[in-house]
Amino acid sequence: MKRTGISGMKFATTMRGKFGALTAVAVLLVMPTYGDHDAAAKNLTEAAPATAANARVGAIFKGDLDGGHYCTASVVHSSGRDLIVTAAHCLPADESEGGKAVFVPAYRDGSAPYGSWPVESVYADDSWNEDGDQDSDVAFAVLGPGTDGGKKVEDAVGAAQLFAGRATGQAVTITGYPGDTEVPQVCTNTSVAYGDTQQRIDCPGFTGGTSGSPWAVEGGAVAGVIGGYEFGGDDPDVSYSIVFGQHTKSLYKLAEAAGDPKPAATSTAVSPQPAAASESVTPDQTHTQSQSQSQTPAQATNRPIMCACILP
Repeated sequence: MKRTGISGMKFATTMRGKFGALTAVAVLLVMPTYGDHDAAAKNLTEAAPATAANARVGAIFKGDLDGGHYCTASVVHSSGRDLIVTAAHCLPADESEGGKAVFVPAYRDGSAPYGSWPVESVYADDSWNEDGDQDSDVAFAVLGPGTDGGKKVEDAVGAAQLFAGRATGQAVTITGYPGDTEVPQVCTNTSVAYGDTQQRIDCPGFTGGTSGSPWAVEGGAVAGVIGGYEFGGDDPDVSYSIVFGQHTKSLYKLAEAAGDPKPAATSTAVSPQPAAASESVTPDQTHTQSQSQSQTPAQATNRPIMCACILP
């Protein structure tokens, strides 16, 4: 499927960060816990329980399960019920589209309990595709029919909402698949700012393979993915994500529009609002505003959370 307005770029697999070479081997959260992970157990990484809540997170494989998993992704709600979000560096178009990569939700110990879904098309910002801009390290992928009866991925495992805004100062749960393990790992800690466009979290043991792991805030929405600075960070105990803003929202709408046909919708522009008076953007609304971003690493500081959630 042609990616409208998106140009592809192949990236070398020698870059640093939490990304395994392609040739190498959403979380739905319920308060007061996060994906069946006790939010009080901060800065502790452990095996994620095999629950329906954690089934929205999965591993990305090259071709099929024999190709080895090298990144993580999660299902986000869309009207086509066929979208995942991950780091842009996980899905170079020429190495991923047309089923060259597959998503396996709830993968564990060599098993694909819900089946697998091929990546049909990948949507990343032009600033990533053309320049590898670390402030644009996020991508959405449209998935084809699954191996288990041709189901849409969201119909099989559900989906998380997408949170557009900074999660600084909030408890965040990340769930991902290190390349050297066959069981997903989970950790909760407080996210802090990293410059104006990125955020950081301390969680031990998030090594190569965890790129694309979702950052879930209270209530279950995905507010980031491991990626961004140094492609997720060069320290396995510290992970990074870009802040989902106008670029991410526009990219989401572009990817959603490329999925299966949906009913005609009215276009509405919605701006981010403080959490105390937040507004939501449904999948039948669009937001086309965008602004340029540049990374400015700075001393970590806490800032009020800003929210414009894309809800079911």
